Amino acid sequence: MGRTRAEVALRLAGMSPLARRIAVGCAAVLTVGVSYGAGVVTGVMGSSSSTGGVIDAAADRIEESAAEPVDRAELERAAVEGMLKSLGDRWSSYYDPSEYASFEDALEGRYSGVGLWVRAGRIGVVVGSVQAGSPAANAGMAPGDVIVSVDGWPTSGGSVREVVQRLRGVSGTEVSVSAIREGVVSTVVLTRSVLTTSDITVEQLADGVTRIDIRTFTRGVGRRVREAIAGDPATYAGGVVLDLRGNPGGLLDEAVEVASAFLDGGPVVSYEQRDAPDRVLEALGQGNTTVPVVVLVDGGTASAAEVVTAALQDRNRAVVVGSRTYGKGSVQEPIVLPNGSAIEFTIGRYLTPAGRVIDGRGIEPDVLVDAASTPDVAEQRALEVLRGLTAALPVTDEG
Repeated sequence: MGRTRAEVALRLAGMSPLARRIAVGCAAVLTVGVSYGAGVVTGVMGSSSSTGGVIDAAADRIEESAAEPVDRAELERAAVEGMLKSLGDRWSSYYDPSEYASFEDALEGRYSGVGLWVRAGRIGVVVGSVQAGSPAANAGMAPGDVIVSVDGWPTSGGSVREVVQRLRGVSGTEVSVSAIREGVVSTVVLTRSVLTTSDITVEQLADGVTRIDIRTFTRGVGRRVREAIAGDPATYAGGVVLDLRGNPGGLLDEAVEVASAFLDGGPVVSYEQRDAPDRVLEALGQGNTTVPVVVLVDGGTASAAEVVTAALQDRNRAVVVGSRTYGKGSVQEPIVLPNGSAIEFTIGRYLTPAGRVIDGRGIEPDVLVDAASTPDVAEQRALEVLRGLTAALPVTDEG
């Protein structure tokens, strides 16, 4: 997409560590240096084919004879990005080694930036969520803000990736961000910092309800959910609210493990591949199949978060409450190049267990809540639904 995101990478058995990572992000990214693009080592194209030879020969002549000096890495970057552009695939990207390393750090919950998740919206680059305690949060930025400029650079016509590249930077440096909220433009100066994040919160509400809030599917999230559901049943006797609002996606294997907490085996998601059978990812088994579950979603729920939502909805394991989800259901596969850089492009489309297509359509909730409502309206509706589900459970006695 000419963009980056902190939710590429899924691990699939039988593939190399990098090839196993299939992008499931929604055009959402940490503003942390999880942006990608630039630099292939000379010879990556190779000369084993006539096309590779032409590209290398052209780069050689330009580098040697152009009126102005040009960096070889920039030529090769332009060549690769040109090839990707020819696909007409807005999700394709080229990542240099340092950018990919930053991405890996982000998946581990470490990054340097301002604490924003951003995504491509209908009217520009939109803030999907804001990390609590981050520079952006302290400055009052909020989900739904539309970023119009970064350090004076207008975002109109730019990609999410370009926005991220300007937001990221060395800890301690400043970046000016202008955003629109309710028709009013305001500008804040943020000081970048090194941030760590826990992308899951488990809390106990009244009446034995457990609320599990997942902000993105980074490493360890699936294990945390399974541990919460494997604990004392009294802690979630009133059911579970799985809050995926504003969740832009993440690691697909973590999403599968989250769904597995509520399923006893069976399909979670599949994806179509060219000239190959659909690939089906199964739940891990031994999940809790009796606890009532409500999944909270909104327009910022995307990609891996949509995978979890659709799986639990199709398998009749949850009632989905909120507004229609984003609709990011295409599959991107990063492929590592010899110098540690990578390219990625769309290789297929996700299908839900019932065979539904997510991409471009999103997921329709079972219980609709006006997208313009305040967050607490959806939360109260979710609790009402959960009380109804709990009341419908059969009564058992031990004697």
